[in-house]
Amino acid sequence: MTSLHLNFMRHGATEPNLAGLRCGGDLDSPLTDLGRRQAAQAALRIQELRLGVGVIVASRLARTRETAQIVSRVLHGVEVVIEPGFAERRLGQWNLRPIAETQAALAQGDTPPGGESNQEFVARIHAALETLLPRLTERPLLVGSRGIARVLRELAGLDESSGQQEVGNGQLAHFDLAQFAARHASAFPT
Repeated sequence: MTSLHLNFMRHGATEPNLAGLRCGGDLDSPLTDLGRRQAAQAALRIQELRLGVGVIVASRLARTRETAQIVSRVLHGVEVVIEPGFAERRLGQWNLRPIAETQAALAQGDTPPGGESNQEFVARIHAALETLLPRLTERPLLVGSRGIARVLRELAGLDESSGQQEVGNGQLAHFDLAQFAARHASAFPT
């Protein structure tokens, strides 16, 4: 099975991130100065690793767009593509509540009041990832949230024992999507 790689970067820090508060896809928080520095440092790391990023994909959220634009500038104008399906999970009434306060409910699969169920979120990321499969040859960098990284791990066939840790603000991760792509072979031209 051919290895199909997706580089992932969590967006830079926002005020809710720094305060330990929930910040879903239905809350459009901008980056902080720290978040901007994290994005620039990650872009320098991408250069250092010679990842050869050919396209940057982000949602419409200000924090992912701005992170993507900063990385694009450092990488000398790599194209930024907006894919709304990669927005963070909508958290409804859980937005701006302490993470610790909602963690148990989230872990047991509860849907936030006025928010998006985990099943809906996974289905949305699945559909967005299908649209990205034909562009994997361009070595995309997907800029998103910690929740998107969690779903990517799941869709890539990794479990919690895989050793992949949670992705912090401005951090990079890598996903081999060979298993996911094998289930969607029609997305690739022959």
